[in-house]
Amino acid sequence: MFRILEAQAPAKQNATATIDTLCGRLQSATLLEDRRAAILGLRSFAKQWPASVASGGLRNLIRCLSKDLEDVDTTKNTLETLLMLFNPDESSPEASDDIALWLADEFTQRQENITVLLDLLESYDFYSRLYSLQLISAISTARPERTQECVGTSPVGVSRLVAILDDKREAVRSEGLLLLVSLTRSSPELQKVVAYENAFDRVFGIIDAEGSLTNGGIPVQDCLSLLANLLRLNISNQNLFRESGWMKKLTSLLSDVLKAHGSSDGVPQWARPQQDKNVWGLLAVIRLFLIRGSIGTQANQRSCWQNGLLVQVLEIAFHSVMDLNIRAEALVTAADLIRGNAQLQEAFAQLDVPSPNPQPPTTQVNGHTNATVSPRDNVISALLEVALVTSSLQTFDVRLACCECIKAYMQGHNPIRLFFLRRAIEGHTSEETEPDNILTILIQNSVSHSGDPYRLWIAAVLLFHLLHEDFEAKSTAMQVTEGDAEDGEEVVTCIQALAGNLISAEQNMEDERVSIAYLTILCSWLYEDHDAVNDFLSEGSIIQSMVQFVTQSNQSRTLASGLCAILLGIVYEFSTKDSPVPRDTIHQILTTRLGRERYIDQITRLREHPVIRDFEVLPQDLTSSPSGGLPEVYFDKTFVEFIKDNFSRMVRAIDRAPGLEVPVVANGIQKGISRELVDSLKAQVDDRNQSVQKLESDVLTLERKLGQEQADHRKAQDFAATELTRIRNVNEALQRHHEEDMQKTRKESRDVQQDLKHQHEVEIRQLRDELQKLKADGEASLDRLRHRDDAEIKDLKSTIARLRAELEKSSREHIQDLQTAHEDYTTKSSDLERRLQRAEDRYVDADSRASRLQEEVESKEAARRLVQTELDDLLMVLGDLEDKRSKDKKRLRALGEPTSDGEDDAEEDTGEEDEEEAKEAVEPDP
Repeated sequence: MFRILEAQAPAKQNATATIDTLCGRLQSATLLEDRRAAILGLRSFAKQWPASVASGGLRNLIRCLSKDLEDVDTTKNTLETLLMLFNPDESSPEASDDIALWLADEFTQRQENITVLLDLLESYDFYSRLYSLQLISAISTARPERTQECVGTSPVGVSRLVAILDDKREAVRSEGLLLLVSLTRSSPELQKVVAYENAFDRVFGIIDAEGSLTNGGIPVQDCLSLLANLLRLNISNQNLFRESGWMKKLTSLLSDVLKAHGSSDGVPQWARPQQDKNVWGLLAVIRLFLIRGSIGTQANQRSCWQNGLLVQVLEIAFHSVMDLNIRAEALVTAADLIRGNAQLQEAFAQLDVPSPNPQPPTTQVNGHTNATVSPRDNVISALLEVALVTSSLQTFDVRLACCECIKAYMQGHNPIRLFFLRRAIEGHTSEETEPDNILTILIQNSVSHSGDPYRLWIAAVLLFHLLHEDFEAKSTAMQVTEGDAEDGEEVVTCIQALAGNLISAEQNMEDERVSIAYLTILCSWLYEDHDAVNDFLSEGSIIQSMVQFVTQSNQSRTLASGLCAILLGIVYEFSTKDSPVPRDTIHQILTTRLGRERYIDQITRLREHPVIRDFEVLPQDLTSSPSGGLPEVYFDKTFVEFIKDNFSRMVRAIDRAPGLEVPVVANGIQKGISRELVDSLKAQVDDRNQSVQKLESDVLTLERKLGQEQADHRKAQDFAATELTRIRNVNEALQRHHEEDMQKTRKESRDVQQDLKHQHEVEIRQLRDELQKLKADGEASLDRLRHRDDAEIKDLKSTIARLRAELEKSSREHIQDLQTAHEDYTTKSSDLERRLQRAEDRYVDADSRASRLQEEVESKEAARRLVQTELDDLLMVLGDLEDKRSKDKKRLRALGEPTSDGEDDAEEDTGEEDEEEAKEAVEPDP
């Protein structure tokens, strides 16, 4: 029985065939219920067979979104199906990352597809909004750039997305937040449009509604991510944020955090991790306004200061209850708030912050109320105390951040750097011991007692930034000495003390960070400073010890040995012939004891060490520390840049000739010159002195010759005076003869003038006579020309009159011809119009007759068809009768009855004649 039933059962369909059937129904369905049923069927296959469903039904599903937009259930089912296609089961045989890319391409290739999803956001239905946002997020994940372009192109796309932030339903609002975060991550244009859709106001409204930074959860974190996207490297949005007064809101948010911690209940322990994330996110947002080198940084710094943001950040940084990572981030933010701004740097030093190591609170009387006042310290003192006094490994990031804050306080402000250095020198030379004095820490080298190499390392970094590329600061620091000569103590300069501590640290194999700290200071201090190099070389054994460290170094101290090689190169590069250890001696030590190859190899290995090579990408904080060890932090960023910038110069230093000193420009004065040139100039001076002595003896000889020549000259003068008297007498005689000649010449000249005058008068009379004659001839010619012109004018007038008469006559004749032609034309036109009218009448008559004839033809044709039909019917009847008669005759013959053939023939002829007559009757008349 079962086999029979199985045989009669229809054939089973596989999933692919079923999906194809459902896709066909969805495409061809005209009723809403049919489309909904097909969509539900496809939804059941979407998780397991995403490729099959997408290839056959994706475009129809998208079409249904726009066609059935008003039907909430159908829209919900369609969106669910599309979401399942983007997120298939991992066990699906068709699961692949390429499916999501293909689906996203299908959506983003046509703008109207994204517009349909954005239109669904207008509906207040929960699922329509939520699923539309999730679908756009899935598309954006697969094709972010194209999705951003489609959303930005839509006229109301961004405004609808931003309006989702006002939705009171948390799921929809959170999904909208995540989508905006995704869309604004890399599109500056979308960032601007979102910001100008009042996004800042909506974001801060969500933060307040969620409980601010203290009690807010993941939505607050998402809001901060959206703020970061809108403000990152976007000057326009930063200006909008600043000018709209939202800096005050940031201050308020940080102030609320401090108030929550200062309240009697405090912040619950379970809420602190999320609160720390929120505070860290807000500090990161603040730092986006303070990018180094940005054109808006100065204005943002001033705005933060005016709104009290720096004070709140410092309160967070020095609040002992806050997490250490938050305190470190707050200190870095404070550093960015003042870096490169002279006014804020000066004002920063006047601030007070909570004491890092508070004593038991004191009570002061305030009127009639006893108020407990927490101790507060100057911010610079507090920063130095945290950086240099605290030695806990857990506070390493905070100590580094304090160091960064002090560096920002000094950066680009030479008066502050000099003031800080002089204050450190005064504290070091005073009788009071200051545990946070950088010079005291470096000179006394208390690492072996404290076991904290980073205390000395941070002090070295601060001193490095005080001296780096500042010749005035270097000169000030060189005045620091140790020991009292009056008490018989050896006087040691600061450079010598630091070099001695370096040698001691290398000999005792102390932590490599200690040697690096001293080498950092010495390399920067001695660079381009002849005086500092000479001070360093005043202790001759230092060079020998440094060379020994480099030659005997092991693999574990590559950084220190490489820096020692660089320091030796700097010492040789900027030494002189007059240095305590001459330049030739230093070159000989480097080339013989150390060797050129080893020198270059040590510097190259330092440059290629990951700590230097990959400094920008390696973490410079506590996370870099191996398990149970110190952090892998060895260098300051500025010192690494110093090493990289001068690497090639240090490599080539050993190849420079010992006789050539390197010129250095210090405070606008160039120092250093070739020693060979100086020696050659001295030799030239000696030659000049010998030449001068020789010239002096020559001068004495010439003076004697000059006396003899002067005597001869006096004799010549007497002879010349005699000759002069004689010449003067001759000259007077010549002058007398000259006056007589002049009188004679004047008389001759007057005679010649009178003769010329007479000749001139005669010529003038002749010219006047000729002129009168020419004038009379001209008048006669003029009269003849005038008579001839009058005759010609009279002829022209008569010719004009004759031509005018002929013209009038011809005009009259032409007018008569035109009138005649016009009359002929009018007559012919009238005849043609009459003939045209008659033709039109005949055409109307012919048309009417044709219409009547057409109607008659149609009526006769209808009658003919009717008669033909009747004739056909008669012929059929006649045929039937003939068949019946033939059958009857056959039956009679079979029975033996006689039949008449003539009858048959007559009947046949009669039938034929009747048929012909019927046909003739039916045919129409021709």
